[in-house]
Amino acid sequence: MSSIFGDKLKSLREEQQIPQRQLAAVLEIDTATYCKIEKGDRRAKREQVLQLAASLQTDSKELLRLWSADKVYEIIAAEDEATQILNVVAESIVSYKRKKAKL
Repeated sequence: MSSIFGDKLKSLREEQQIPQRQLAAVLEIDTATYCKIEKGDRRAKREQVLQLAASLQTDSKELLRLWSADKVYEIIAAEDEATQILNVVAESIVSYKRKKAKL
């Protein structure tokens, strides 16, 4: 199973010629587990995303966005009205931020 986050990790790692075992060591997990994160078979923890961003010298916000996108995708991808669901969520977020900004 592929993932947006995992694909980006693999791309960054390969561009920098970093072996999987090196990033696994940073996360204090075995290489097989790290490999599963890249393949999308296992989800990284939020704190691991931040560690990976630092190790790969990349924008932590971008990696967190991709990590979050994978979570959302997993929840709604099979829904018939996935796009409409995302639109409702986006509208709710905008509304929430407007209310919060007024406070």
